[in-house]
Amino acid sequence: MSNAPLLSFSEAKNLILQTTSSINYQQIESIKLFDAVNRVTAESVISPMNIPSFDNSAMDGYLIRETDLKNCHSLTIAESIFAGQKQFTHWPEKSCLRIMTGAPVPEGAYAVIMQENVEKKANTISFDATKIKAGQNIRYVGESVRAGCEIFPAGEKLTIAKLTTLATLGLDKITVYKPIKVAIFSTGDELTPIGEQLPSISSIYDSNRFTVHLMLKALGCEVIDFGIIKDDLDLISNTLKQASKEADIVVTSGGVSVGDADYTKMALAEIGEINFWKIAMKPGKPFAFGKINNAFFCGLPGNPVSTFVTFYQLVRPLILALYQQDSNSHTLNLKTVSNLKKSVGRLDFQRGYVHANKDGELVVSSTGEQGSHITSSFNQANCFIVLESERGNVTSGELVTVEMFDSFLL
Repeated sequence: MSNAPLLSFSEAKNLILQTTSSINYQQIESIKLFDAVNRVTAESVISPMNIPSFDNSAMDGYLIRETDLKNCHSLTIAESIFAGQKQFTHWPEKSCLRIMTGAPVPEGAYAVIMQENVEKKANTISFDATKIKAGQNIRYVGESVRAGCEIFPAGEKLTIAKLTTLATLGLDKITVYKPIKVAIFSTGDELTPIGEQLPSISSIYDSNRFTVHLMLKALGCEVIDFGIIKDDLDLISNTLKQASKEADIVVTSGGVSVGDADYTKMALAEIGEINFWKIAMKPGKPFAFGKINNAFFCGLPGNPVSTFVTFYQLVRPLILALYQQDSNSHTLNLKTVSNLKKSVGRLDFQRGYVHANKDGELVVSSTGEQGSHITSSFNQANCFIVLESERGNVTSGELVTVEMFDSFLL
């Protein structure tokens, strides 16, 4: 295994997605709309009604007929119509109706003139007829949503805006996927939980598990946290076994490189299966993917930036695929305004910042040092600068591929 060739990044990602394509994640539940923010639809949502369900006014103003528009420039106000009103009085010829926003529009109406666009004297209005168009300021039945049409497909992440649309349809429950259960732990005798005092000069804080936990929560997962596991083969093996029983995915940080104390990879080889564990990408070469019983296993590198990048580029697509969501990111081809250091041989994900230059043109700049231990390079980043494996150093002014961060990172 130590001499196994490096997979290309695209090969690794495709292998992960191919592995999950046969999985039909059917753990679903019906929940209240109030509890559904950032959950994922498990089936198509079909509209039970038209929105609007009746023709209504989009403005406070005056309702006119087409014949009166052609023959008159001054109309008497016959009646007023308010939101919620069910019946109308007679609408005489050569008259208009005062109408409020949301009030029902009676049959035969041509347009609503905004109250700001009329001159009112006593009980009459005058206006410029040349500026009135058919249907102006009228919201028609089904204009927003048609009864029987698909509002959202399965696999749709429910934002507040989308839930608001469902609320306008009178829906109070929605069928969603149950949160994917993800077990996490970090390995290493040098690790100390955040919030505690470092016991020695060689100790470091376990920031990786904290970061992974946050990203999993942002993706709507249920996190089962096993904490820090010491560098002991039996202890790590037992933890992996237990984690695989409780979770759909097991994610670890550290222990998947080539050192003598990289027990996670050794334990996985004994109790599970390893599909691959080396990728031609930077940062994040030592990323392990496999299975333990029925749970997927993702072993992240120990360096903080490597953990972040491999989770985003490989674990995130796995989770989204189980939720029937697309993980493709928005990409751009932009000029870099920074010189970028790059060695030939691995696909490189460098942290960048997309912004407009003085001429209003979108460009991208580096956020600084790109070492796999320098997490501060993410602080101002809003994208990855993706440099091809065969590419070397990049000079300012060259075109580069830019992958914008998904919204859950921003």
